[in-house]
Amino acid sequence: MPNKTIEMVTIRQLLRLYFSGKGTKSISQTTGVARGTVKKYLRRYVELRLPLEDLDKLSDIQLSKLFLVNDKILLPNKRLTELEPLLPNLSKMLKKRGTTKAMVYECYCKQCPDGYKSSAFIEKLNSYMNIGNCSMKMQHKAGDKLFVDYTGKKLQLVDQQTGEVKSVEVFVAILGCSQLIFVMAVATQKKEDFLMTCEKALHFYGGVPLAIVPDNLKSAVTKASRYEAVLNEHFAGFAEHYQTVGFPTRAYKPKDKALVEGAVKIVYTSIFTKIDEQVYHHLDDMNKAILVHLQVLNDRVLTGENYGRQQQFNELEKHTLKPLNPYPYEMMHTALVTVNKYGHVLLSVDKRYYSVPYQLIGKRLKIKYSSTKVELYDGIEAVALHTRSSGNAGRYTTQQEHLASNHKYLSEWNPQSFMDKAIAIDEVVANYIAKVLAKAKYPEQSYKSCNGILNLGKRLGNDRLINACKRADSYGRYDLYILQDILHRNIDSIAFEQQEPNTSVPAHENIRGQNYYQ
Repeated sequence: MPNKTIEMVTIRQLLRLYFSGKGTKSISQTTGVARGTVKKYLRRYVELRLPLEDLDKLSDIQLSKLFLVNDKILLPNKRLTELEPLLPNLSKMLKKRGTTKAMVYECYCKQCPDGYKSSAFIEKLNSYMNIGNCSMKMQHKAGDKLFVDYTGKKLQLVDQQTGEVKSVEVFVAILGCSQLIFVMAVATQKKEDFLMTCEKALHFYGGVPLAIVPDNLKSAVTKASRYEAVLNEHFAGFAEHYQTVGFPTRAYKPKDKALVEGAVKIVYTSIFTKIDEQVYHHLDDMNKAILVHLQVLNDRVLTGENYGRQQQFNELEKHTLKPLNPYPYEMMHTALVTVNKYGHVLLSVDKRYYSVPYQLIGKRLKIKYSSTKVELYDGIEAVALHTRSSGNAGRYTTQQEHLASNHKYLSEWNPQSFMDKAIAIDEVVANYIAKVLAKAKYPEQSYKSCNGILNLGKRLGNDRLINACKRADSYGRYDLYILQDILHRNIDSIAFEQQEPNTSVPAHENIRGQNYYQ
């Protein structure tokens, strides 16, 4: 029959008697504990090397762990004391490529020549590296995160004519709560294909989660970090377009994406094995086959449950996703451009020029463009927005408000604009302007003359201009200088015999004629 466990109150009593100077025989008689047992606990106390005051502060449970054991109290181990502070750096050495535990042991021996032998050292190192590495079961909220990644293995397309085998990437996405999986084969991992597959995944789920969680691939992240990764502007723009957040996993923390890693393994067994049974020549045909196998996978009952991924999604997560943006995302390309002296910037891919406010001439701007639009930024301020030109449109796309006042005025010069202004003054002036325009071999040669003639009316009055035009017409002279001479010499005020005005206008392709306005 085993000995009855001694109470902690009794142990505290025999220790106090021992400190009061009582012998083991007296303590045994006072407490009723066998003399051999008293000696055992006193030896234990000597091994502990603790003052009585410290023992009084311990609870019964703590005290029992010290006294109710059969093993001896281990005194400090010199080799262990030397090894413990070295373990953090020694374990880091193993993370370097090509480093073995034998190399780490050699490094340890140089620092501690009298230390542990190889087997004992490796046991202590393995024990240290396993401390604190327990995993926590993550509880994912509905509509919270969408995990995305690429499979390590690839699928193959075979060229129908040459027989060449081409490897294609496979994109995998999985919702955290329902674990509904999306799979799509794509040509590359470039940002254009990555954003396209992310968009396809959102449309597959029919909504948008609060965050999209990619690995630290270059298509999504400019700078990886264990704390705050920097998204590239394309992925950030995509997230903004769909009102979600790009939330990359931490660098060197594979457990952050354990869910999608598990999905990849499932895809290998459930989809890759089926796709490998046939030969595909086109990516679209392969993706149609993938969707068939994917539906089977999502409808399959989960192990140990009575429901599948699709059912769980419909019941728990579908209604929690945010609505999709009705417009597809357009990837914006970015470049730096300099405003030329004409107030335009060159979009080099099209060899076309787009206007910006004339105040920015000579400045360095950022141009962002998609297949349909062109945006220009001075720092973070948007300064111009154009519809991207295509086809046989002119090389220059100009908005009038971007021009300086004098340039804006000049851009409006044309034969019809001068005729409109002249008709607003009088038919006589319109007739005279028409003859000035017709006189020039090239219309723009007479634009300055017409502008000067009309300005005479602003400075001296329309009545004097009308009379001067009549007088010059009677002379058969059609230019600015004759009008200036008539007005300067006040000849316009001299009455002369009225003659039937010559209203015939020389034919010219750029002039509609005054009859057009009747």
